[in-house]
Amino acid sequence: MTSSQTRVHRWCQVPTLGYPGESRDIRPVGPSGRPSARRTLYEMLMFIGAPARYVIHSVESKTLHEQAVATSTQRLSLIAGKYVGKDDPVMIVRCQSGLPALGEVLEPFAFAYTAGGCMRGSHHAPMMPVSVDDAHPARFDGPPRVVALGFQVHEGKLIGPRDLFDDPSFDRARAQTNEVMDYLRRHGPFEPHRLPLEDLEYTTMAQLEKQLADRWQTMPTAAVPAPR
Repeated sequence: MTSSQTRVHRWCQVPTLGYPGESRDIRPVGPSGRPSARRTLYEMLMFIGAPARYVIHSVESKTLHEQAVATSTQRLSLIAGKYVGKDDPVMIVRCQSGLPALGEVLEPFAFAYTAGGCMRGSHHAPMMPVSVDDAHPARFDGPPRVVALGFQVHEGKLIGPRDLFDDPSFDRARAQTNEVMDYLRRHGPFEPHRLPLEDLEYTTMAQLEKQLADRWQTMPTAAVPAPR
């Protein structure tokens, strides 16, 4: 990031089924804005449906008036201005006592959603829910592994953890992840397995552009036939 550039996170209040949340634009932009989103749950899908740029930063219970979810939204490449390593996003979710049950929170991970990351942080790959013992990506630096540690809060202390994905009920999700990984790897260096160019700005793409800069040529203008 240059000294003349200011990086600001834009954010917007997002009401989600009784749990208002906060969505953030993680790209460098101009002045921050706080648009009203009282009636715009479905309209906000336009933005949060693009996770490479917009992410859910937090979720709050409207009935308890307490924060229920917090996620990390920082991107190392956006902070450093170049590829300096992979991101390891973290999410903390409170369960029970007026908030979603533990089983409800874990249910989304029974499906192999794809996310940007994997080799050099430049490819789409399915997320695999695994135990802590299996949390070591291998194939093409993936598939991206997700672990879930459960704690009980007792007298202000965290009791645990319990390895929540160390359970056969997620075996099918893991098998599905391998199938999706097979499908994506067959694409080789092409999209949709590889991230689109605009998401490769902070990877090795900038270096390749410099190396090939003098090889690009302007295409000749095609002759336009005279009208008859």
